[in-house]
Amino acid sequence: MTEVVRLEVEDGIGIIRLDRPPMNALNDEVQRGIIAAAAEATERKDVFAVILYGGEKVFAAGVDIKQMADWSYTDMVDHSALFQDFTKALAAIPKPTVAAITGYALGGGCEVALACDFRIAAKGTKLGQPEVLLGVIPGAGGSQRLARLIGPAKAKDLIFTGRFVDADEALAIGLVDEVVDPGERGSEAVLVAAKAKMKQYAGGPAYALRAAKEAIDSGLETDLQTGLEIERMLFASVFATKDRTTGMKSFIENGPGKATFEGA
Repeated sequence: MTEVVRLEVEDGIGIIRLDRPPMNALNDEVQRGIIAAAAEATERKDVFAVILYGGEKVFAAGVDIKQMADWSYTDMVDHSALFQDFTKALAAIPKPTVAAITGYALGGGCEVALACDFRIAAKGTKLGQPEVLLGVIPGAGGSQRLARLIGPAKAKDLIFTGRFVDADEALAIGLVDEVVDPGERGSEAVLVAAKAKMKQYAGGPAYALRAAKEAIDSGLETDLQTGLEIERMLFASVFATKDRTTGMKSFIENGPGKATFEGA
């Protein structure tokens, strides 16, 4: 990781914090930091779920345009893989993930949020893919993940126009899953809500959650019959875990929802 991206672990939840003021512009250092933080969150056994958080004022306002403005075609060829690698790294974390969004999630910032399993936004937040207004298109997965999440027509509307949507519209179209009004909880209300959502996974059956995420994500990329085969193999695989034995024994003896898992 780097000074501008760090992983903090608290009660089984890993918080990947972006810290490049004033707008968390996603330059090379931030992108590589996200890759490193995602790898650490994946490897650590004490991390059951992950929150991506840009701070109280802004999530991420996109890639660093000043850095890219003078790049040539060959410069972009050299950098384009990294543009997708950092969102791929987030999407590949085999644990539940949520983006806790404040202020702005635009361009690359929106693409970072799209790479998470869930998105919680503060009321007043603005989200969008405004790349077309710069004469380019989304390059960190936006054209693909956004269309899969909200459907091609809505994705084309946002990408073709480059317009921003507020948190309420984002909720209505399925771009975010929850909108939080700061109210008495103040500017960290979104982080509080994200922690509450991820808390349910801390101490859970880690390998079953991993298998469920892989089954869903991999199945979405293929046809139904192949997806069913992916599910079948992953379903069988969790029978090798201690948590499967624990969970079934607890269900028989005490009913559902009372098992204490080891994450093994």
